[in-house]
Amino acid sequence: MQEAVRPARADDVPRLAELVAAAVAELAPMKGGAVWRAREAPTEPFDRRLDDAIDDPDAHIVAGTIDDVVIGYGLARVEELRDGTRLGVVDDLFVEEGARAVGVGEAIMGALVTWCRDRGCRGIDAMALPGHRAAKNFFEESGFIARKIVMHRPLDEE
Repeated sequence: MQEAVRPARADDVPRLAELVAAAVAELAPMKGGAVWRAREAPTEPFDRRLDDAIDDPDAHIVAGTIDDVVIGYGLARVEELRDGTRLGVVDDLFVEEGARAVGVGEAIMGALVTWCRDRGCRGIDAMALPGHRAAKNFFEESGFIARKIVMHRPLDEE
């Protein structure tokens, strides 16, 4: 079994769109997922966003593979901060459930970190939902630390 990561290509977009849909379906029912879906989650049609990312010099999208089959992806972008520095932002990172814990996610994250570093980013942000312990652990193992905790109070349940 050969794990790898490579820049995504236009012919990957249909498969990547399937993975985006799987990621949204997995995260939406989690704690915090409903607001995330309504506010930050990718919206359909997913292929348009993916095509734009492939063509955007300030974004980087990679495909994670096992034996040349795309089973995961990552999407990062550069954000200019008010003080003139640059921040890398990982908008998406997803590996199919059956292909997790074999190194593909780590390879995807490594490629995104390298890309952000090469663009002069002072750091990288990534998001994990509060109930998604596996994602939190993955990011911490990748060298991430919490820099902000967003608190939310639902009013529609009162």
